Amino acid sequence: MAKRDYYEVLGVSKDASAQELKKAYRRVAMKHHPDRNPGDKESEDKFKEASEAYEILSDEQKRAAYDQFGHAGVDGQGGMGGGAGAGGFGNFSDIFGDVFGDIFGGAAGGGRGRRGGPSRGSDLRYTLDLSLEDAVRGSQVQIKVPTLVACGTCDGSGAKPGSKPVGCSTCGGVGQVRMQQGFFSVQQTCPSCHGRGTVISDPCGSCHGQGRVEETKTLSVKVPPGVDTGDRIRLSGEGEAGMEGGPAGDLYVQINVQEHEIFTRDGRDLYCEVPIDFVQATLGGEIEVPTLDGRVKLKVPAETQTGKLFRLRGKGVTPVRGGPAGDLMCRVVLETPVNLTSKQKELLQQFADTMKEGKNSPRQKSWFDGMKNFFGDMKI
Repeated sequence: MAKRDYYEVLGVSKDASAQELKKAYRRVAMKHHPDRNPGDKESEDKFKEASEAYEILSDEQKRAAYDQFGHAGVDGQGGMGGGAGAGGFGNFSDIFGDVFGDIFGGAAGGGRGRRGGPSRGSDLRYTLDLSLEDAVRGSQVQIKVPTLVACGTCDGSGAKPGSKPVGCSTCGGVGQVRMQQGFFSVQQTCPSCHGRGTVISDPCGSCHGQGRVEETKTLSVKVPPGVDTGDRIRLSGEGEAGMEGGPAGDLYVQINVQEHEIFTRDGRDLYCEVPIDFVQATLGGEIEVPTLDGRVKLKVPAETQTGKLFRLRGKGVTPVRGGPAGDLMCRVVLETPVNLTSKQKELLQQFADTMKEGKNSPRQKSWFDGMKNFFGDMKI
């Protein structure tokens, strides 16, 4: 079967840069590598095809020959051809290690891997639900966090007291083993010691050789004033304990401010709806409005329409990162009276009879005039 064009194999254009070639090869090789597709002959063939293409195109001289003469110009130079270096790999073993170093945790060829040793523990996340009042004013909160802590019996070593871990015989203590993948030599994490370089022959009875045990820690979290949903508080060293005595990770407390019965928050501003009756809206007056600090008087002018927004400056939230306090925005909503008596209905009707179109309800008259013009234009 005829070989495919090398540029097509990697999915790049003929003027692709060295960095673009490398990125394309990494993408294709990661997808079809035999370790990720055990027993899949088609993936194995595509991996070899991509490796051959990259070997040719990553070499300036070979690429120039391929661009001028096609496959005929480089036949015998791909794969184990070329005769450069021990085993015929030449410079490509270094290229392979460079490309795959971040995939397999090691490199091809000469000993770039490193021993595992103590590792940092994982970070943890805890979602803290707060009332709006506690978020705005700040608070001190006790939380319980399930985590992994260093075993007190073995001091995190995983070995029974009086013993200690010994060097791994599989990898010789380096934490990695060399695997042969076709014409590639790939270093991978040692399956016996999992990269640590040591094994525990006599494990601790408390942690069963893990060096860590489960525990629920009670922590005190100081919540600064002004936090909002999405803010995070970092507690350094309060995450999971590290392996083999490594440092602990961090705990990130994620803030979630619960819905409030009266207020909604938008950044530094607070919003609330204040119901007023027909008489208050018409004649005006003073109403009491709640704030997070208590209550204030709000003057409602005569002839106030429903939806009118009033601003109470400085009655909002002081942001956690500093700056002036926001405002409290009060939206008045006209409430239609319900459960009227016959006498009340009669009085309302008498009042309605005194209303003059256009004078007492200008917005209503304007709307009806607009509606008449609309239907007039339609010529119905």
